[in-house]
Amino acid sequence: MITLTSAELQTWIAAFLWPLTRILGLIATAPLFGNLSVPIRVKVVLGALLALTVAPGVPALPAADPMSLAGLLIVMQELVIGLAMGFAMRIVFAATEFAGEVIGLTMGFGFATFFDPQTRGRSSAISQFLALVTLMLFVATNMHLLMLSVLSDSFVSLPISAVPVGGGGFRQIAVWSGLIFSAGAQLALPLIAVLLVSNTALGILTRAAPQLNLFGIGFPVTLGAGFIVLALSMPYLSTPLARLFEAGIDASRQLTAPLKNNIAPR
Repeated sequence: MITLTSAELQTWIAAFLWPLTRILGLIATAPLFGNLSVPIRVKVVLGALLALTVAPGVPALPAADPMSLAGLLIVMQELVIGLAMGFAMRIVFAATEFAGEVIGLTMGFGFATFFDPQTRGRSSAISQFLALVTLMLFVATNMHLLMLSVLSDSFVSLPISAVPVGGGGFRQIAVWSGLIFSAGAQLALPLIAVLLVSNTALGILTRAAPQLNLFGIGFPVTLGAGFIVLALSMPYLSTPLARLFEAGIDASRQLTAPLKNNIAPR
């Protein structure tokens, strides 16, 4: 007859619950996994399967009752760590969406807005197009699998502990979020430069021939030039996006180092 003590049962619950919390935190915010179109049931099942896979290799867990206050604090800490790791990669997608917004407004395509189920807001058609291209490249380069590998390694680089972590890693995430504006501007810069030249030429043409209707010819010219430059730049978009993916993976991997080095004293 198999008998289980309450201590053994608590150990098994903790060995599954605490890794599951960090995994679900990443799934909630990471690209592809955290998309609102993915059912919550699928996310929970995926997190449970990953937790069952990762749990045997997790280092020694703290001796705390998972239902006690200390255990709940560990759950909250693991959730925050997982959210931060997923958010580090989500910033890359936010940068491409920001580039799409800038491109759409520069082209005069700002009126073509649609409901974005991911952000539950309105975004331009160019922004959604670049987001889909980025997502397809993200899956094609197996970055989603590499992200799960980084998550599995994080249980070794930053073990589950009852000691609260410091704020060094979260400060790194705040600094890393500046990539939204810098990388977004760099991605949109070629098209912005071409449209600036075309708008300058239209301004000179209007001064030379005032009888021309600027609104009648300017809008089709800027739209046409924008679509042409966007089509020509698509084959070269994979290189900067791949570098951004690698930077996002490195940010997720390095996130645990400052957190581990800035563990607050008891």
